[in-house]
Amino acid sequence: MRSYRDWRWLALWWHHFFLLWSIIDGQTRYSIPEELKQGSVVGNLAKDLGLALSDIFDRRLRVASQAGEQYFSVDAGKGELVVNDRIDREALCGQSASCVLPLQIVLEKPLNLHRIEVEIKDMNDNSPSFQTKELSLKIAESAAVGTRFVLESAEDADVGSNSVKSYTLTKNECFTLKMKEVEDGKAVPELVLEKPLDREKKAIHQLLLTALDGGNPVLSGTSQITITVLDVNDNFPMFEKNTYKVSLQENTAQNTFVVKIAATDADEGPNGEVEFSFGSRTPDSVLSVFEINPLTGEIHLKGDLDYEKASSYKIEITARDKGVPEMESHCRLQIDIVDVNDNTPEIVLTSEPQPVREDAASGTVVALLNARDADSGNNSKVTLRVPKGSPFTLKPSFSNNYALVTSGPLDRESFPEYNVEITATDSGSPPLTSKNIIPVIITDVNDNPPVFTQRNYNVYLKENGVPGSILYSVSASDLDFGENAKVSYSILDSKVQDVSVSSYVYINSDNGSIYSMHSFDYEKLKVFQIQVQAKDQGSPSLSSNATVHVFILDQNDNAPAVIYPSSAAMGSLSHQRMPRSAKAGHLVTKVTAVDADSGHNAWISYRLAEATDASLFTVNLYTGEVRTKRAVSEQDDSSQRLLIEIKDDGEPIQSSTVTVSIILEDGLHEPISDLRHKAAEPSKKTGRITLYLILSLASVSVLSLVTFLILAVKCIRNSRSSSTCCMRRTDSDDYKNPNRNLQIQLNTDGPIKYVEVLGGDMLSQSQSFRSCMSPMSEYSDFTLIKPSSTTDFKEVISVLDASLPDSTWTFESQQVRRKQSFPLPVLCFTG
Repeated sequence: MRSYRDWRWLALWWHHFFLLWSIIDGQTRYSIPEELKQGSVVGNLAKDLGLALSDIFDRRLRVASQAGEQYFSVDAGKGELVVNDRIDREALCGQSASCVLPLQIVLEKPLNLHRIEVEIKDMNDNSPSFQTKELSLKIAESAAVGTRFVLESAEDADVGSNSVKSYTLTKNECFTLKMKEVEDGKAVPELVLEKPLDREKKAIHQLLLTALDGGNPVLSGTSQITITVLDVNDNFPMFEKNTYKVSLQENTAQNTFVVKIAATDADEGPNGEVEFSFGSRTPDSVLSVFEINPLTGEIHLKGDLDYEKASSYKIEITARDKGVPEMESHCRLQIDIVDVNDNTPEIVLTSEPQPVREDAASGTVVALLNARDADSGNNSKVTLRVPKGSPFTLKPSFSNNYALVTSGPLDRESFPEYNVEITATDSGSPPLTSKNIIPVIITDVNDNPPVFTQRNYNVYLKENGVPGSILYSVSASDLDFGENAKVSYSILDSKVQDVSVSSYVYINSDNGSIYSMHSFDYEKLKVFQIQVQAKDQGSPSLSSNATVHVFILDQNDNAPAVIYPSSAAMGSLSHQRMPRSAKAGHLVTKVTAVDADSGHNAWISYRLAEATDASLFTVNLYTGEVRTKRAVSEQDDSSQRLLIEIKDDGEPIQSSTVTVSIILEDGLHEPISDLRHKAAEPSKKTGRITLYLILSLASVSVLSLVTFLILAVKCIRNSRSSSTCCMRRTDSDDYKNPNRNLQIQLNTDGPIKYVEVLGGDMLSQSQSFRSCMSPMSEYSDFTLIKPSSTTDFKEVISVLDASLPDSTWTFESQQVRRKQSFPLPVLCFTG
């Protein structure tokens, strides 16, 4: 038997060796016989799908079967679809005329889905068989010639030409075999009585019924029929109908009445009493669902119906009397099950969802999925939808297959992950729904530049700081993720006083801390800007800039510098002459000093530290004028030495000293009287000096000149009632409110008057203006120093006549260092 089957299989294999594959409605279809050996080639899948062999590995080709079992696999080396497991057509498709296995070929990168079909051809590998190997019939001897007895049909698991085609019966005297056409085009064998029976001659007849199929070679099956001839009970039960048809909904409750079968027997007594039963060949699948009352013929439902398992039941009903012999007849009951929408739709992922870039174009495929419903008709029609407002949509393809694609812009910073809820709804009444959550991860794209906490930073730094100390730390954040969010800092190249800013500061690229390269000098540099750039590590990288304004704060690091007397400014002893006839309050000389610092640090005071005779001289605290405290006597030494200390108002205090040597001489009163006399008379030189002053004032702006004159006149007028007229702003206000301002200070101490004018804004370099003149001197000097940030006051000396009379009064400015955008001179003059 084994060799016979192998020969048959080999014949069919050669018959199908050159498989016919075809493209039907855009699908690839193969045909193979059942029972192929494992590893048998079905077809060249790679060639038929237009794929290269490398695509099988690179795109991770795999086979998905809807049959549950994985009957096929792909030979990655050859690109062939091969048999993976034994294929039994009868187990897969039963009695169906067509047996097709749908397969889905899934490819990734990009996602793609191909549908192929494999038709399983039937082989004649099953013999016809009877459920009952031995059949017993009891026939009354009174049975009329031509009476027909329905025999059991043989079943063959094969289909088509390989199924049961004919029956034969062993030769005998009384019976012949006929075929009766029934529903569905099937024929059942019937035993026909050809001659009357005579129990006395032969009580038992033995017959052999043989069923033959149409295969090649022909296979057969047999059933032994034993006929017992009974005595007369010659009326059969008669059914009201030969066929009963009933419809039931699949959700019908148990114990529900289905139908009543009615039959009558013309006989009397026990021969006319009829009992009902299911046919002897009724399968257990029917017996477990239905039951029949043997006396009434009522059929009730005792189990659960499921349209998806069985959509129809065809049951043979037997009516048998109680005569001897028993007489029976048969009818057919067909119960059709009506589908009820009792299965929720199912969403099946064909491929796992892929991460999506946040800049993905609309229509990018995220995942492939399939919608199924086990119901039938409208109950199996499924529609899918996604929530409104979702940046995803469903794109249908074929056979309830869909692609989840993007439909709008994505932003990882707002939504790094989406849980896409897909709702499946069938068309039943009422409709049933199910939901499936598909997680979609959004990958980052560098679409956000770093953002500083401030666009502008103000840093206030004391001068003379330690090189390498931290100035400030800027900070920027990036909304992106990973490398796209890593921020590095740098300083953009710019110039500070014609020098690259990188020579002044450097920045830590990791944390944004800015450090000084060296200490700063307020007198040389007051303010500068740093352009800081924050750049991320994305590709391409994005950046943003911020401006750091660095303001240098003044420290008291400059001692007062003596500019008059000129000899003292040069570092040598200053020699002055004074007549012995000088009275108390006589102006001997004036010490003038300036301080390179600003604000309080530049306020200068003068003090007589040592003197040959401290009772003879005094020094004005604010002007530095050296005057006699009393009249000179004959007992006073002719040579007087004064040590004058000059201090600023800073913290700590800076100071310097100047030594003045005064010679007391006789006969110096006449030149002084001369000077007094000349002071009363107009002179050409005085006019000439006045012209110089006017010319110098004309060089400044009209606005500054007018403002200066107005404020100077007001202060001079008020000087009689108040020793000081001052409009001043604090240093902190100068830095915080960088606007132009004008400050005038008028001090009076005896006959000497002092005016200080300050003005400017925060962007200028330090300014220094001095105008000093002695109109009462025959050889008065005039000096104007232009603005400069590096003026060395020891190099600029104004030489004044040391023998000024008591009536001579001089105005002299201190150095003015303010932030100023236009030149505003400070002039000191006598009047």
